[in-house]
Amino acid sequence: MPNDFSSDPYSGWSLNQRDPRVIQSLMPVWEWLYRYYFRVQTSGWHHIPAQGNALFVGSHNGGLAAPDMFMMIYDWFRRFGLERPIYGLMHPHVWKGVPSAARTAVQVGAVVAHPKMAIAALRQQASVLVYPGGAKDVFRPHALRDKICLGNNTAYIKLALAHKVPIIPAISHGAHDTLIVLADVYDWARQLHEWGMPWFLNLDPEVFPIYLGIPWGLAIGPLPNLPLPVQIHTHVGQPIWFERYGPKAARDRAYVEACHQQVITQMQAELDALIQRTTPRTPWFK
Repeated sequence: MPNDFSSDPYSGWSLNQRDPRVIQSLMPVWEWLYRYYFRVQTSGWHHIPAQGNALFVGSHNGGLAAPDMFMMIYDWFRRFGLERPIYGLMHPHVWKGVPSAARTAVQVGAVVAHPKMAIAALRQQASVLVYPGGAKDVFRPHALRDKICLGNNTAYIKLALAHKVPIIPAISHGAHDTLIVLADVYDWARQLHEWGMPWFLNLDPEVFPIYLGIPWGLAIGPLPNLPLPVQIHTHVGQPIWFERYGPKAARDRAYVEACHQQVITQMQAELDALIQRTTPRTPWFK
C-alpha cells in the first residue's frame, strides 16, 4: 500500500512527516498545561505492553480543543519517549478548515482518519489512537458527560480483528467541564442548510452544539474554544482481546457488532470506576 496519496507532504496521507523535533518543542507547553492548568491525574499506564503495538480507543470531551486527548498524547511521549511512534486518526475536515493546525498535527503523528492509514501504521508496528465517536462524542451534551458514546462506527473493530491487535481503552473525566455543551441542534441546522443556509467553509460539521465557554460565552456551532482550567483525570484501561481474529471474523457483521458492544461495556465500566475514584464525596450532614 502506498504511503502517499497527495503531492502535499502534510496532507495526512503519509507516515513519514512525524517529526520528533517538533514533538520535543511542544513538550514544555504540554507539560505546563498538564501540571498547572489541567492538573492532570492519570492511571493505568501499566496496562500498555512494553513492546508491540495496539489500537487505543478513546472517548473524549471539550470541543475542538479536546484537552484530554492532548494530555493523553503528552503522557505517551513522556513515558515512552519520542521514538516509540503512535499515530492518531484525525478528521479530514481539519485539513480543510485549519490547515496550519493540521500541519503541526501531522508532525506530531496525525494522519487522515481512513482505514488505509491505520493499516499502514500497524504494519510498521506503530500503535494507533482513534476516537470512534468523532465530533458527536467530543461535543456530546454535558448531561452525557458520564457516558461512553462511540456511536455506530465499527471500523476500528474490523481493524483490530483483521490485524490481531488488542484494543486498549483511553478514557477521561473532567474535560467535559472545560466546555459546557448544553445541547446539539444539528438536526435543526441541517434543515436550515437544506433551505439554503450554507455551511461554514462548505463543510458539514456533523454537530451543531449550543455551549458555554471561552471566548464566546454562550455560542452555537462547532467553533474553536479555549478550555477552562478544570482538573482532568485520565485512565488507560485493561487491554481487550476477542475470541476470534482474522479476515473472516472482521467480515462477520454480527460478531463485529458484538465486539463493539463489548468495548463500550468495558469502557463504561472503566469510566464508572474512574468517576467513583475521583469524585469528591460530601457527607450528607454537611
